[in-house]
Amino acid sequence: MNPADKSLHQDIDRIYQQESRRVFATLVHLLGDFDLAEEALHEAFKAALEQWPEKGMPEYPYAWLVSAGRYKAIDSIRRQKRFDPLDQHMETVEALVDESAQPGEPAAASSLTEDDRLRLIFTCCHPALAADAQIALTLREVCGLTTEEVAHAFLTPAPTLAQRIVRAKAKIRDAKIPYQVPGQEELPARLHSVLRVIYLVFNEGYSSSAGESALRLDLAEEAIRLTRLLQELLPEPEVSGLLALMLLHESRRPARTDTLGELVSLDEQDRQLWDQTLIQEGSTLVEHSLRSGRFGAYTLQAAISAVHSEASAYADTDWPQIVGLYDALLRVEASSIIELNRAIALAMCAGGLKTGLQLVEALLEKDEMRNYHLAHAARAELCHRNSDLAQARLSYEQALTLCKQGPEKRFIERRLQALTN
Repeated sequence: MNPADKSLHQDIDRIYQQESRRVFATLVHLLGDFDLAEEALHEAFKAALEQWPEKGMPEYPYAWLVSAGRYKAIDSIRRQKRFDPLDQHMETVEALVDESAQPGEPAAASSLTEDDRLRLIFTCCHPALAADAQIALTLREVCGLTTEEVAHAFLTPAPTLAQRIVRAKAKIRDAKIPYQVPGQEELPARLHSVLRVIYLVFNEGYSSSAGESALRLDLAEEAIRLTRLLQELLPEPEVSGLLALMLLHESRRPARTDTLGELVSLDEQDRQLWDQTLIQEGSTLVEHSLRSGRFGAYTLQAAISAVHSEASAYADTDWPQIVGLYDALLRVEASSIIELNRAIALAMCAGGLKTGLQLVEALLEKDEMRNYHLAHAARAELCHRNSDLAQARLSYEQALTLCKQGPEKRFIERRLQALTN
């Protein structure tokens, strides 16, 4: 391969990395079918590898690739119809395709906007789909992760994950779920579903639910990238709030584990390792979202994280302000986990230890909290602070039996060992 062709192949690789999911989103919009769009995407890049070395890179690669993919889809549909002329789905798809379009024509991209990616996100996160299917489909189709990568991230066998994605696509097709951004009247409820999916992805990357790794950086980074895209396409205050929350959490990542990959608690973290650039960006987003007056739970959680980030040392944390923010958060989105976090914050306030401990113990009487290992770990920490070592030991042991993540298990074991010593 001569140097010019090698350089062009590198350019095509770069375009694939940067543009493939955008091209795919537009092809899904135009063709109305995930699998046909995926096939068309790969055919388009195959055509680019064959034609661009001879004809040169087009002025508008994105438009060229979409047009080429659409043109290839027409051929595929026609070939299919020769074998199955009564396939109504193929007839419907063909009706959506403008046969006059030729590959490489910029005019063919007249309807190709950034909204296509937004349409794809809302389609993958449609409430008609099960929550696990929404996550799998978003990571696979919007983010471009392979089925194996998604399966590995959520400790699911690849065949099981593949079937989940196939069923989700079939549901979209059979239920005729539209590829569109919902109208203003539906947007708040639908946006909540999208943000929830993205935050679940981030949480799995930031603090894995199970396994031997505490962090999955690829998932955390993908969730942040996806939220940046969503903010660019749909600049709503809660989108900014979620982005701020993730950035503020991510800023502490370098200090969350030691050189051996073991967890380090917030009070013991080296705050010099916190990423101040991410903290500044996250704090600015929080302020803008709060000033809008249209913020929700993600913005309030981000505000709590910002208070932690502002403290130069753990002892300087403004716990009363955090309690007040949790009070506001409970008015927006009540949950036992938020109540637990508020109780812990209250226990950290001057004179609040006993009241906070009582609130945690009351929460552990609830069915949904009895098997939540972090609630037992929180009681253990507060009992330790209250000099009740016997009860602290019992709660740590209970937390240990419920914990599924290797680093968290070892963290709890170290706490137990410290009590014994």
